[in-house]
Parts: sequence; C-alpha cells; structure tokens
Amino acid sequence: VGPKVHFFSAVMVFLGSMFSAVWIVVANSWQQTPAGFHIVGEGLEARAEITDFWAMVFNPSSVERLTHVWIGCFLAGAFLVLSVNAWYILKRRHLDTAIRSFKIALVVATVASLLQLVAGHSSADGVSKNQPAKLAALEGHFDSLARADMYLIGHVNNKTQEVTGLRIPGGLSFLIHGNFSEPVKGLNAFPEDERPKQVNAIFQFYHIMVGCGMLMIGMTLLACYFWWRKKLFDKRWLMVAFVWAVLLPQIANQAGWFAAEMGRQPWVVYGLLKTSDALSKSVTAHQVLFSLILFLLVYFILFLLFLYLLNRKIKHGPVDYGTKEHIDEGSKRDNPIMTHGA
Repeated sequence: VGPKVHFFSAVMVFLGSMFSAVWIVVANSWQQTPAGFHIVGEGLEARAEITDFWAMVFNPSSVERLTHVWIGCFLAGAFLVLSVNAWYILKRRHLDTAIRSFKIALVVATVASLLQLVAGHSSADGVSKNQPAKLAALEGHFDSLARADMYLIGHVNNKTQEVTGLRIPGGLSFLIHGNFSEPVKGLNAFPEDERPKQVNAIFQFYHIMVGCGMLMIGMTLLACYFWWRKKLFDKRWLMVAFVWAVLLPQIANQAGWFAAEMGRQPWVVYGLLKTSDALSKSVTAHQVLFSLILFLLVYFILFLLFLYLLNRKIKHGPVDYGTKEHIDEGSKRDNPIMTHGA
C-alpha cells in the first residue's frame, strides 16, 4: 500500500486500541470501585443491576485508572521507537530517519513519563480513599502508626509483619495527607478475611512498577540534557541503554496490573463479592487448567510470531521515499509479475 493508506491504517489501529481500552478499564474499575447499581435478589440469586449508566462508567476510579493505562501505552510505543532507532544509530543505518524518529519519540517519552508520575500519584491517592487495604498492601503497611513510612525498596515478611529496606520516614503520610505525621490505615485495621494475603508479592510488583517509571523519567531527562548540549548521539552507552529500555514500560505495565489485581483480593467486586464466592460450581479444576494451558499456548505462539515479524521489519528498516529501493518496490507493487521474473 502507499504511504497515505499505510498512515491511515496506523491511525485506525491506534484509535481502535485506545477506544477498546476504555471499556476494558471501565469494567475493571467498576469491579474495583462499584457505582451506579443496586442488588436484586438474595443469597446465590443476588445480582447487580445497573441503575445509572454514567455513574457506572465514571465510577470513582475509572478516569484516573484509564489515564494511567493510556499513558502507559504511549510510553510503550515511544520506548519501542526509541529502542529501534537507537539500534539503527549504533549500527550506522538509516541515520537521517533514525535520528529524526529518535528525537520525536524522545519528546513523547519525556512528556509521557512525567505525566505518568502525576497520573500515578492521582491513582494512588484514589486507592487510599476507595481501597485503603490495597494501599496498605502496596506499601507493606500493617499497623496504623502515627507516621507511615514509604519504602523505596524492601522485603515484607508476611508472617512477622516486618518490612526491611530503604525507606523515607513519614513518606507515605506525606503523599496521602500532605504532612509527615498523620497516620495511614494499616492492614491490621481490617478483618483478616477482607484484606490481601500475599503482601510481599503485592509490595514487590508495585515497587517494580514505580522503579521502572523512575528509570524512564531519569533516562529521558538525561537524554534531553545531552540533546540540549548537542552530544546526544555521541553517547554510545546511552544508545545501548535505550535499545534495552524497550523492556521498561512493558515490565512496568505488567507489574502494575499484578499489583492492582492482587491488591484487591479477596474481592472480585470490591466490598461486595469475594473471589471464593465467584467461582463457578459447574466448571471443574481440570477444565479451568485445560483452558488456561490452551490460552497460554495460543498466546505464546502469537508472541513468537510477533517477535519474528518485528525482527524482520527492524532488520529491513525504513524505505526512504524517492530512493532507488523505494522506486523498485513501487514498481514491483504496481507490476506483480516483476516479483517472479519476466
């Protein structure tokens, strides 16, 4: 296809992906912070029915979580472009296109990473109000102390309820309340059967996400500094770092989802329906296991195909319009018989 059709197709895929994310995140956010409904029936016959569609859509966490997800998508795309073009620059291939593309992606990545810091704080603030037990698990916070510390890295002992690591005294209190002395509700303030159990896993996933986010901010700001000093593309070590940095947003996005979904346990619908009560009585464990294996197999095959096609496209590189290669490819497209010989 020509460049205009190709660009149009890319825009349509982008818009389709963004719009599909809306309803996925809205549905998940409703499970986290349900609103706009009432319960019909009792016991096993009870079900939730929507009474206010827009209250359901704009539930207390949907906007901030959707913003968080969207920015994460922009970061994933920007860092992929940075990675590919950093590799071209290191290999001295397609330099004109690679340098221009790298600069555009760097601007997007810098803005997005800084916006993600704001969106992430807003999301955490919402969690503190709507899901305080999850917030406590994210920070390994068990007791409602007068001053809640914030850990940069650490380890939670689930049995002894002790946290060891590098911390900022009163940091969590400051982020949530704006001062270093106000207490934050700990896990022990909630009934044992209404709070998450795997606190260390939740703690680690959350801090992996935050750590990756801070690395992205640091890398993009450093790159902008070298760009300003006109030394950006002289820093080979930085280009190597950007090649591998494509993993950062992917790891951050996945770790964030793990933290969000493990942190809301034991609830499927927060405060209303527990995971143990949502299990289907008509589906056996073997059937669930078979379905899980089948899904993993299908997606693993798709992942391998994705890597193969991506690697092939990267190795081929962009075609510069007006060059002999582009003219030859255009001729083959217009005259298919040329691809097989006269």
